[in-house]
Amino acid sequence: MSNLDLHGQAILSEYRQLAPVYTRLRELVPEFISRSLEEARVLVTAIESRVKTEKSLAGKLALKGSKYASILDITDIVGARVITFYSDDVDKISALVQKTFEVDWDNSVDKRKQHTIESFGYMSLHYVCRLPKALYSDSALPELNDVRFEIQMRTALQHVWANMYHDTGYKSGLEVPPEHLRMLNRLAGVLELADDEFSRVRASINDYRRKVQSLVSDGNFDEVSLSGDSFNSYLALAPFASLTAKIAAINQAEVQEVSLTPYLGALRLLGCETIGDVERLRTKYSDLAYRMAVHQIGQTDLDIISSSLALQNICIVCLVDRGGSVLELEKLFDAINGPSPYNASRARNIIDFIDKFRK
Repeated sequence: MSNLDLHGQAILSEYRQLAPVYTRLRELVPEFISRSLEEARVLVTAIESRVKTEKSLAGKLALKGSKYASILDITDIVGARVITFYSDDVDKISALVQKTFEVDWDNSVDKRKQHTIESFGYMSLHYVCRLPKALYSDSALPELNDVRFEIQMRTALQHVWANMYHDTGYKSGLEVPPEHLRMLNRLAGVLELADDEFSRVRASINDYRRKVQSLVSDGNFDEVSLSGDSFNSYLALAPFASLTAKIAAINQAEVQEVSLTPYLGALRLLGCETIGDVERLRTKYSDLAYRMAVHQIGQTDLDIISSSLALQNICIVCLVDRGGSVLELEKLFDAINGPSPYNASRARNIIDFIDKFRK
C-alpha cells in the first residue's frame, strides 16, 4: 500500500473501520433478494455476493483515488450478482430490486442499452442501491443504511461471456490483438441471439400451455393432442372423481389421493392420441370398470382405495374388451408401474378374473 498517497491511505483506513458494515451487507443483500424472488416465484440460477478486498481497493485507489472524497463515494465495495436463465427475467428482477432497495439512479447503468445496432459486448444491468431503514436497520451498525452497494443482473450466457472477456481481455494484463477481440465480439453476438431465442421458446411454450388449458377447460377435447401438459389440464377437471367416489361407496372406503400422471403411457398404449380419445374411453368403459371394482372389493373389508383405481380399471377392461392378450396387459402394467417380474402373473390373474365376472 506504500504507493498510495495520503488521501488514498485515508480512504483505505475508512474501509477498515467499515469492514463489519460491509460484511453484514454482503449477508443481508442476497438474503433480501432471495426472499423477493421467492415471493414473486422467479427462478434464478445463482445469487452471488462479495466484499472487495483491501488489495483490490488499494489498486483502484492507486489508479483513480482522486475521484473519491471518502469511502462512501465508492459504490462497488459490496457487490451482489443475480444470474437468471432468461433475458426477459432480468427486467422482472430489476423491478423486484427497485421495490426492495433504494436505487441511486444517477449511478446506476443499463449496459444493455449502450450498444449501437452494429455492436455487441458486455450486457448487464447495474443498480447502485442502499438498504432502506424500513427494511432493516441495526443500531450497532448505524452506517448500514448509508453505505451504497452494487447489484448486477444478467443472464447465464451474459455471465459466461463477461467472465471470458475479463479473463482474455482487459484484465489479462496483455494487449489483445484486434482480430481476437473481434472473435470475442462475434461470440457475444451469438450468445445474445441465443438469449433471445431461449426467451422466445419459453414464451411459445407458455402460449401453447395456455391454449391447451383453454381448449381442455372449454371441452374441446378432440382439438388437443395427448401430452403431459394436456393430460394434466384434463386431470384438473377431475374426470374420474365421480367413478372413484362410486367405487369407494361400495365399502364406504376412504380415497387415498395419488398421481394419475403415470397413466399417460398406458393411455397411449391403448391408442389414445387426443384428450377426446381419453374422454371417449372414460365414457365407454366406466360402467364395466365399476362392475369390475364391485367384484374386486365387494366381498372384502377394504376401507381404503387408491384414487387411481377407477382409471386403472378403465384401462384394464378396455384392453380386455379389445381382445388384448396377457402379454399386452403385462405391457400395460409396465407402463403404469414400471417393469416388474410380478406384472406377468398379475396380468394372467386379471384376465382370469375378468373372464369370470363378465360371465
